[in-house]
Amino acid sequence: MNFRCVYIKLIWHKMEIVTKILPIALAFIMLTLGLSLTTQDFIRVVKQPKDFLLGMFSQILILPFVAILLIKVWPISPELAVGLLIIAAAPGGVTSNVLTKFADGDVALSISLTAVISLLSIITVPVIIFTSADLFGVTEISKNISMTGIAIKMFLVVTVPVILGMIIRKFAENFIASKVNLFNKLNILLFIIFFIAAFYEERENILSFIMQAGVISLTLNISMMVIAYYIAKIFTSGIKQMKTIALECGLQNGTLALFVSTQIFGTDILYAIPTGAYALIMYITGFIFIYILKKSN
Repeated sequence: MNFRCVYIKLIWHKMEIVTKILPIALAFIMLTLGLSLTTQDFIRVVKQPKDFLLGMFSQILILPFVAILLIKVWPISPELAVGLLIIAAAPGGVTSNVLTKFADGDVALSISLTAVISLLSIITVPVIIFTSADLFGVTEISKNISMTGIAIKMFLVVTVPVILGMIIRKFAENFIASKVNLFNKLNILLFIIFFIAAFYEERENILSFIMQAGVISLTLNISMMVIAYYIAKIFTSGIKQMKTIALECGLQNGTLALFVSTQIFGTDILYAIPTGAYALIMYITGFIFIYILKKSN
């Protein structure tokens, strides 16, 4: 067996480790989301539905639609196109709640959007991904994974931990409330660790990948925050809600997107490249967006 064969087997083994541990990391992140929630976050949706429904509409429908429009006019491979739809289909990340607070937005609305759309993602994400794969002619989907299969896996690592977190909080309210900031920091650290691990073995090609997916990811990110902001300006209650909906549409759950990518396409790194590019970009653009808003108000 030559050195190249040994090297390829080593890469595959390391990627298998990443794909096996990633669901645990995602489950922990969703558990911490559940720990930050109370029943009031869901009651608020019923009492003040307008802002919530607009945010949900913008994230679940407009964001993937804008991604498809960009893909239609952008010369990227089908694999990268589907990868971009994966991050576009992902719900907002828990860091959107932190940045919403920093931006002086409606934190309660942000938490409600993150929670409900995350729970709905077990349906919306598989539908969007499998539909986009058909649309762009991608046939590499694992024969062992169906739309129902990925929905069940997402239910186990997304919905169950959120519910469990809410139950734990109910019985340890004071302790959990004091540790929420620590959990948010751990969430960011976990994503960084798995992002680095997943991309380490492709470091020689990473610049080429980023050049292919970076610009379109940047365009999607900025376009969506601007579109969401001005749609919210027309229909929502005020400036706090405008900021919140824009940030929710710009800051996606990269860990969930990476999990979905590895579950559907295995260790093929191409499908995860847009998630990595978007994840690097969204924090930078998010802070710039907040800075511009603070200077203009």
